[in-house]
Amino acid sequence: MTRQMNPAAVDALRALLLGFAFAGLMASCFELFTERRASFRLLRAGGVAAMVCVPVVVFCGPFIILRNMMHARQRLDGPAVQHFVFVMLATLFASLWSLMSGRVVLDLALRFIGH
Repeated sequence: MTRQMNPAAVDALRALLLGFAFAGLMASCFELFTERRASFRLLRAGGVAAMVCVPVVVFCGPFIILRNMMHARQRLDGPAVQHFVFVMLATLFASLWSLMSGRVVLDLALRFIGH
């Protein structure tokens, strides 16, 4: 007897994976064209520059969080429980963000192709 996944679960998984992939793609393209790393600090520029960077930060968010988590984890001192909680919370937050942004990208792609 084979069990099939719930269609809603498949859709959520698709959005999650698409969100992470799109975040990495956006961050890589941003770095390629600007020779700067995508970061939440882009919003500190103020004015028009900050407004232009909002979509970049919104869609690169999961990638930025996980990249920052990997760098910060190497510098952390303390018990392993703190490391685990830090990694767990960063991963949870990035995954939820990726799920939401992936849903937006998926909806826009489906609307673009006419479904």
